[in-house]
Amino acid sequence: MARKPRIHVPGGVYHVMLRGNGGGRIFFSEGDYRHLYGLLEEGHERFGYRVHAFCCMPNHLHLVVQVGEVPLSRAMQNVTFRYTRRVNRLQGRVGHLFQGRYKAILVDRDSYLLELVRYIHLNPVRARLVEDAVDYPWSGQSAYMGKEQLSWLTTEWVLGQFGKRVGPARRRYARFVAQGVGEGRRTDFHHGGDDSRCLGDDDFLQSVLGADVRPERLPVPLERAVTVVCEEYQVDEGALSGRGQARRLAEARAVVAWLGMESCDATLREVGRVLRRDESSVSSALRRLRVRADTDATLVDRLHQLQKILCDEVASLQA
Repeated sequence: MARKPRIHVPGGVYHVMLRGNGGGRIFFSEGDYRHLYGLLEEGHERFGYRVHAFCCMPNHLHLVVQVGEVPLSRAMQNVTFRYTRRVNRLQGRVGHLFQGRYKAILVDRDSYLLELVRYIHLNPVRARLVEDAVDYPWSGQSAYMGKEQLSWLTTEWVLGQFGKRVGPARRRYARFVAQGVGEGRRTDFHHGGDDSRCLGDDDFLQSVLGADVRPERLPVPLERAVTVVCEEYQVDEGALSGRGQARRLAEARAVVAWLGMESCDATLREVGRVLRRDESSVSSALRRLRVRADTDATLVDRLHQLQKILCDEVASLQA
């Protein structure tokens, strides 16, 4: 069955879930958590989204993100690419850190946001890592309770539902969270409603699936990525799949591999087939490109610009 395109609603609130590939860890040290915090802070300023809640578990991540005009996909691609690059470099690993693309469910803020924030902040309690959510160091609960300052975390809307003064609002919010301790896993928060992309009542679904909704990008054809890269690097497509080892050709092949993995939902085998290279060669080229990207801001800008070209092309076709 064809995958439904993601939908973009300016001002929409999404429950975003990222899981480690094969159930593996995504956080290995305190520095990893702090690095993610920095990426979210930068994304908050660059892409204009708000984070209402978050919880970083050892092998998965929950976010409640309210987007602006910039689609969620652009923000998440930026975070996952840069975070994966750092972890892979420090851990001496290659390939995907996360299990497939992120999952996102558009939720009805008025009906579900309070319960969703509580559910996410209680994740460590359900996992028996702590007895009180405020004691878990890598979620938004401590900031909600005034024990930590995170400039990129928006607490005002949720706390505002519990009172106009911060002190009493925090106490009422804390009681609200405590009331959810016995709650089990909410399948609706993980899988949505009748339309798995959304969670809300019939009126919400009707409004979401109406004219104001903008479909997010579908995966870009790998062949189009090859064409765009060849135009950017001014190389012939035949030369790209040939035996030439010139530095410009080598970088162009690596960029095709990166775009293939990040924007085309392609596998290493599929990229290798297009470039006429084996999987190990493609993987090595991709690893070298990511190492360079750690210190080469110009290369990072080029990668993101090419990614934007592809995404914009697909968006224009869907319009």
